[in-house]
Amino acid sequence: MTGDGSGLPADAVVRLRLVIGRLNRQMVRASGEQDLTAAQLSALARTEQHGPLRLGELAAREGVAVPSMVRTVTPLVAASLIARTPDPLDGRSALLAPTPHGRGTLDRIRRERSALLARRSTRLTPDQCRQLEEALPLLELLLDEPDPPRPPAA
Repeated sequence: MTGDGSGLPADAVVRLRLVIGRLNRQMVRASGEQDLTAAQLSALARTEQHGPLRLGELAAREGVAVPSMVRTVTPLVAASLIARTPDPLDGRSALLAPTPHGRGTLDRIRRERSALLARRSTRLTPDQCRQLEEALPLLELLLDEPDPPRPPAA
């Protein structure tokens, strides 16, 4: 860290980005029998975490437009991973929630990805494991801050 509040040095940012990206790709491969895109997996997990949700609510939580979310959710409904049920408060809209099959799929993917990380962590010394565990709150802070709005396209 630079110590002046300006964040990580550029070379550390590059290393962090590469490590996160490569580790993510390896975890995706560890759950290889999934036919879900990253967007579909995220939408499924979001409905599990916050559902049942209206399509517009899900789109807002995912930071995408409603038409994009329709394209994401349609295959999940067709695969019986997400159920679409009438909204009891507004008959014109529907609520989206994971099905038992969808929850099972999420559980399997999480187990497979966690198993990869657990196996990899056995290569670390006890001190390295402690250091990594102590760094988790810092990494979690990187998730918490929303990205600034993008400037309008020219």
